[in-house]
Amino acid sequence: MTGLVNAGPELILISITAFLVAGFVKGLVGFGLPTIGLGLLTVFVGVEKAMVLVLWPAFLTNLWQGLLGGHLKVLLRRLWPFLSAAVLVLGAGTLVLTRLPVGAADLVLGILMVAYAVPLLAGVVLAIPARIEVPLGVGLGLVNGVFSGLTGSYTVPGVMFLQAIGLPRDQLIQAMGLLFLFSTVALGISLGSFGLVSGRETLASIILVIPTLLAVWTGQKVRKRVSEAAFRRLILAAILALGLYLIPLGVWRLAQ
Repeated sequence: MTGLVNAGPELILISITAFLVAGFVKGLVGFGLPTIGLGLLTVFVGVEKAMVLVLWPAFLTNLWQGLLGGHLKVLLRRLWPFLSAAVLVLGAGTLVLTRLPVGAADLVLGILMVAYAVPLLAGVVLAIPARIEVPLGVGLGLVNGVFSGLTGSYTVPGVMFLQAIGLPRDQLIQAMGLLFLFSTVALGISLGSFGLVSGRETLASIILVIPTLLAVWTGQKVRKRVSEAAFRRLILAAILALGLYLIPLGVWRLAQ
């Protein structure tokens, strides 16, 4: 199948449902849209086409999340080394994607998510001292960029880094939006340069913006009723759930 345009009603329904679920999670915890959307759609359209379908919903929701939180200047001054590193090497991940067995990246990403979330949910406190924030941020940004190009998911280890430097909830949400926004733009350019973007999938991606924005808005309404401490545990639980989802998905793809 080649996308929503000229697709059957089953694929259209599956795609809309996938982005309703992914959008709600995105609105609730600030991330998860590409990971969930890709995971659900790859089974039906393949990983490359699924990455293209995610582009416009991801771009517009991240534009909303990254620019409208009220902390833009503060976050850019603090995070520009990390954000720059995450964007610069994203194309390398896309290059690897074209050569790596399907499913390998999902498996590694899932294992990392679980390994991060479990100890923190058990009470381990992870904090990055200010004196090493910039060099460590650059290193983790480079890793995040490669994983972003490889999997279309911008979460690991970027969200972990942003949590560990102690950003308050509103700044954390906006910082994740900035990371995802810049990564989405870089991923779109990278996919285009490798000839993986077509007009048909791009049009389908634009159509999917409507259910996605509705779901994100709903998730944000629910998030406002959650305390700061509960919100941070909710993020860890979401990371754990995504990891547990990606591990069997990666194994299944490798077995095909």
